Amino acid sequence: MHLHTIERVVRAGKVAGRVNSPRVTEGNRMNQVRNNIRNVAIIAHVDHGKTTLVDALLRQSGNFRDSQVQQDTLLDSNPLERERGITILAKNVAINYTGPDGQTTKINLIDTPGHADFGGEVERVLGMADGVFLLVDAAEGPMPQTRFVLKKAFQHELRPIVVINKIDRPDARAHQVLDEVFDLFVELGADDETLDFPVLYASGRAGIASWHLEQKGTDIIPVFEALLKHVPAPHGDAEKSLQIQISSILYNDYVGRIGVGRIFNGKIRSGQQVTIIRRDGTPTKSKVQTVQAFDGLGRKDVEEAEAGDIVALVGLETVDIADSICDPINPQPLDATEIEPPTLTMMFSVNDSPFVGKEGKYVTSRNLRERLFKELESNVALKVEETAVKDAFKVSGRGLLHLGILIENMRREGYELSISKPHVILRKDEAGNSLEPIEYLVIDVPEKNLGGAMELVGNRRGEMVRMDNRAGQVHLEFTIPARGLIGLRTRMLTATQGQAVMHHNFHEYAALRGDVPTRNNGVMISNVVASVNAFALNTLQDRGVLFVEPGEPVYEGQIVGEHCREDDIVVNPTKAKKLSNMRTTSSDENIILKPARKMTLEQALEYIEEDELVEVTPKAIRLRKDHLTENERKRANRKSPTAVEA
Repeated sequence: MHLHTIERVVRAGKVAGRVNSPRVTEGNRMNQVRNNIRNVAIIAHVDHGKTTLVDALLRQSGNFRDSQVQQDTLLDSNPLERERGITILAKNVAINYTGPDGQTTKINLIDTPGHADFGGEVERVLGMADGVFLLVDAAEGPMPQTRFVLKKAFQHELRPIVVINKIDRPDARAHQVLDEVFDLFVELGADDETLDFPVLYASGRAGIASWHLEQKGTDIIPVFEALLKHVPAPHGDAEKSLQIQISSILYNDYVGRIGVGRIFNGKIRSGQQVTIIRRDGTPTKSKVQTVQAFDGLGRKDVEEAEAGDIVALVGLETVDIADSICDPINPQPLDATEIEPPTLTMMFSVNDSPFVGKEGKYVTSRNLRERLFKELESNVALKVEETAVKDAFKVSGRGLLHLGILIENMRREGYELSISKPHVILRKDEAGNSLEPIEYLVIDVPEKNLGGAMELVGNRRGEMVRMDNRAGQVHLEFTIPARGLIGLRTRMLTATQGQAVMHHNFHEYAALRGDVPTRNNGVMISNVVASVNAFALNTLQDRGVLFVEPGEPVYEGQIVGEHCREDDIVVNPTKAKKLSNMRTTSSDENIILKPARKMTLEQALEYIEEDELVEVTPKAIRLRKDHLTENERKRANRKSPTAVEA
């Protein structure tokens, strides 16, 4: 990028941005402007510091007591979010900020997920915002999800404020990252006005921000200043017919479903009669019991809210995401946001293992069906279909992590179920040819591991797009079939001694690229129902890698280890040492077992093959064969194989 272009970008951080919303047209230019409100979303790639920056804004806003903001990642309230260190659900928080001129502005902040699998959350909540903060790591630069969320912001006609975050990293390269962000804007078709984006340099963990990299910040106030300057005030006419679009659904055991959305026009009061216009255009009469506005980390009841406010509506029993809440006399629905379709599918079926019902509370197909269809009410990127098999459901999502989080939540709620091998969802072009989803894959590996990483991706039909050397680390970019990613992460970490960093995002649908290699090794299958014995494992550990430990219960058909060869073998992991009065040279030897390989849910789903299942219960994740007995497996193998339709 030329020097004068960089100067133009940096200079944009000093000048005030336009206050006209990009949504304003000639037809509504007379709408009211509410200068005392700003609605802004924070978007970024996973682990680039969105939630940490929000923590700093909350702490330094003066709205909260110290006891309220003691913990880190305040908005990651879900236990899974805290355990994995990622944002899964979009969150709303309101801050009242008083500027140097003494005017108080209510800032509605929307924290969005950073992982590509939860892109459905980002797509639907951006409609509530008038501007966005785009966070980019000062060392990693733009990543696949950065491209995705920025593209969605442009589709909503939102102009980003770029925040180069984590400038205190020892490997930070803020100037080069700014150039890469500018190039990404150009690549996504940004106009000249959008290319003059304001830039901030920040460290969310340290709670500082600055307009200039050379000047170290002392607090986070520049972020508030940029927000007030460059995020347009919301437009809307409180006297027009009511228009609200529901962007997310909350649930409360006492009041039921709560619809959250932004008021684009009109006013709404507690106890008001409304018409709900569904995505398919079907109208339904309803009544709003209570209107709630976001206040700090929670919500409070209000008598009335008007255009520009983000509200939670209590009492609308049938409300769903993307529904429009309208005036019953003159309903004028808003266009529903298009959500990108799922790319991965798997079968959820009831657990039929010998241990069924021993560890879980919900085990029937009715329980499973109710839970999956309940998830559809709030998870817009999910798709659930009933199959010809009454105890099985075809569940489709945006990726392995997206579906894995659903399964993990279900097992923690007390469900038992069996999961099949994931498959990508194919499409047909106009000529009837099959198209498969292609992902954009980014890998950072040490130079010494470059060969192994490229070989792994190449074997899975990946095609290199770019390669850069960054101070001993090699930055690789590929396009790769989505099916080639299944199981790649575990093998990549093994090949690079755990030092590889991988990220990917949906790129396009393209022609099939050929076969992708499957698992090379067979498995060891238990032939009995009993508890595992250390004596038996000692004889089996020379044949491969074990998945179970002494004392664990196993059943016939359960996979207890990985065989060192290509074929499956049937073993007895419960065989005990015979007790007699005869001594042998080996009778008193100590048994030393290698640690068992314990897989996470995502690793187990990546590992299994077509004839295998993952059994999920509240207490265990087990691998098993679809047919439990050896005779059943032999009969199944005699039948001609049929193609699996993804």
